[in-house]
Amino acid sequence: MMSKALAMIHKENMRKDSLPEFKVGDNVKIQVRIREGGKERLQAYAGTVIARDGRGATETFTVRRVSHGVGVERVFPVHSPSIAKLEIESSGKARRAKLYYLRDRAGKSAKLREKTKTAVA
Repeated sequence: MMSKALAMIHKENMRKDSLPEFKVGDNVKIQVRIREGGKERLQAYAGTVIARDGRGATETFTVRRVSHGVGVERVFPVHSPSIAKLEIESSGKARRAKLYYLRDRAGKSAKLREKTKTAVA
């Protein structure tokens, strides 16, 4: 059980506006705030969510993409103020909680199946 002081700290560090619900296997596009000198700009980072860790104010997710033939992974805190926007481009079908096996794959074998959406009549 969490003490009142810890609960208060967690509540202060939580994100004010919520991000859309996303899962492991989804292709996401993240707008990240970058500060250079006195200026601030947005930088896009797109890839596949391969892991989600933690809970509460310390929750993180890992996004992987292949840039110029090199795999690049970046870990983002869910409640970080540097994340300006998160868009879900597509949802992949994942049967695992962590998709670390994608690190060893390249090309078509590194792609996930698209989730099919069922229509409710």
